[in-house]
Amino acid sequence: MAIQKSDPDYVTALVRGLSVIRCFDKGFESLTLSEVAARSGLTRGTARRFLLTLEAIGYVSQNDRTFRLSPKVLDLGYAYLASVPLWEQAQPLMKEIVDQIDESCSLAVLNGTDVVYLARVPPRHLHTLPVHVGTRMPAYVNSMGRVLLAELEDADLDEYFRHAELRKLNRYTVTSETVLRRILHDIRKNGYSMLEHELHEGRRSMAVPIRNRDSVAVASINVSALMSRATKKEFVDRFLPLLKNAAFLIGKAI
Repeated sequence: MAIQKSDPDYVTALVRGLSVIRCFDKGFESLTLSEVAARSGLTRGTARRFLLTLEAIGYVSQNDRTFRLSPKVLDLGYAYLASVPLWEQAQPLMKEIVDQIDESCSLAVLNGTDVVYLARVPPRHLHTLPVHVGTRMPAYVNSMGRVLLAELEDADLDEYFRHAELRKLNRYTVTSETVLRRILHDIRKNGYSMLEHELHEGRRSMAVPIRNRDSVAVASINVSALMSRATKKEFVDRFLPLLKNAAFLIGKAI
């Protein structure tokens, strides 16, 4: 049974700190101290102490006189997604995709500058990658990572590029921030990402975002295949509708 506010185990400071984090949402991405105090119902002095504490531990960044959440706050969402039975919700739908196309299907979340795989269904054939639950990959060179990066606000994307190490993994890997930003813009417009050669030569992958009931992209789902096994047209015409349907159904369940 949940404790009451009058219970000695009820930590008011924690509640207030969370209220500060909740101040930042769509339309209120960047706030002054006064705005945070007004939206949270705290005094300016209390709001200031919480903001500076959150900044010290990396969850808030300050620019001139305004504050905003940093990408590190996504760690909190990742902790939730990693703890809920997401696999139970996603696995049957992912297995349906694999049964139809016989190519691997994976689900991942953004965690820092990487994506972390939370679920994966391998194909029946042997032409697959040694990827498993818990595998981390750089977000900039992963189809699921790019979909999730494309969903970030501009300031959060700036923060990502300040910390990401853009390394060439092979001769095809895009490491130019300017080019990557253009790619992410197109992904945002198209609603999906497609990666060819950049992570593994001869392999193509496609990903779409998984949105929760508030339309926030909390994860991504993809299909990966050797380019010799599936054409780009087949990815768009056949695989994309399957991914979109699975993403919609998973999103409704989380």
